[in-house]
Amino acid sequence: MGEFLRFEVMITPILIQVLFWVVVAATVITGIEMIFTTRDAPGIGAGVLVIIFGPIAARIYAEILIVLFRINDHLRHIQHNTEHP
Repeated sequence: MGEFLRFEVMITPILIQVLFWVVVAATVITGIEMIFTTRDAPGIGAGVLVIIFGPIAARIYAEILIVLFRINDHLRHIQHNTEHP
């Protein structure tokens, strides 16, 4: 609990993963809505593209954010290993 209060344990990576799944669900629902509410071919194609590329874009964005937190973790380990007793 002390590490949590000193901000040594990050909760943001967990929140990023949760938000990723929320965005994936939202893009799939939006894509399906676009497919069924439009009657022309470009609207259907756009809906399919949203379903395919929406989750991919969300994944790339989430991974970039997670990498920043992992860099921070690795730097903490390096600092811990190089401290003098």
